[in-house]
Amino acid sequence: MVNVMVWSWLGAVAFFAFLEAGTRALVSVWFAVGALAAVFAAYGGLTLTGQLLLFVAVSLAAVAALRPLAERFLEPRFVPTNADRLLGAAVRVTEEINNAVPSGAVYADGKTWTARSADGEVIAAGDMAEVVWMEGVKLIVRPKAAVEQR
Repeated sequence: MVNVMVWSWLGAVAFFAFLEAGTRALVSVWFAVGALAAVFAAYGGLTLTGQLLLFVAVSLAAVAALRPLAERFLEPRFVPTNADRLLGAAVRVTEEINNAVPSGAVYADGKTWTARSADGEVIAAGDMAEVVWMEGVKLIVRPKAAVEQR
């Protein structure tokens, strides 16, 4: 009977590990840990009831102890940069923005940035514009008048 239960629990370990590999959502890995503990219990000659209780206890303990730690490492991290605050900001065009040439610069946040027009429209020096998005170190802008009409 011991050999049968050892192989049964090893099958459970493999099943839960395979299931976790398919989901990668930390759903069944805890049961694989519990089943592994039950393998050793079965090998040691513990009764079936004892093996089941150990399986449940170790699985619950693994969830309680390791899930918060695992989630901290698996959650995607968004690291905002200081440049993010420029999105939507009003900026002054210091050099005519013409995508055909290509040329253009704006003054924003105490710095001069290379700029391009979002819709290809030429924006004259001295005009106000709004930052729509960023591409590397370039600000993509649209004329402030176009923004106010929307």
